[in-house]
Amino acid sequence: MNTSIISDKATIGKNVTIGAFCIIEDGVVIGDNTVIKNYVELRKNTIIGEGCYIDSRVSSSGDCKVGNNVTVRYDSILARGVNIGDNTYICPKMMSNNLNTEHEQIGGASIGKNVFIGTSCVLQHGIIIGDNSVLGSLSFINKDIPANETWFGNPAKFYKKNS
Repeated sequence: MNTSIISDKATIGKNVTIGAFCIIEDGVVIGDNTVIKNYVELRKNTIIGEGCYIDSRVSSSGDCKVGNNVTVRYDSILARGVNIGDNTYICPKMMSNNLNTEHEQIGGASIGKNVFIGTSCVLQHGIIIGDNSVLGSLSFINKDIPANETWFGNPAKFYKKNS
């Protein structure tokens, strides 16, 4: 028995699997051949592309866009306004933020294509992560990361250019 709550104003593609105890709100779009595991919350106007894997206990605050062939592993939080490019892999427990210190909504991070984000990374509001970037586990990302670079640490620092 699937006890998920799925809005009749959500659009679910073909060959989509939705696990138990999920909440899928109005305006959510889930592309074809996507897997949504258990306890996932997709708030208003979240768009998930085709061929994605959204692991258990992932939460979206809404107004997020996830590209095609993206993996978001368990316990990750996508703050309002996060955009994730195609073919990106997000390890468990990534957390993003969309508020500044005055509690104003700045918007979530913009993550490029083919990005790898390590376990337990924290992404500050409004930052841009360039295509083909690698962010090491346990990193605090508080500034824009150029394309084709590896960064890690707290706060994250440049490590190397990616070939």
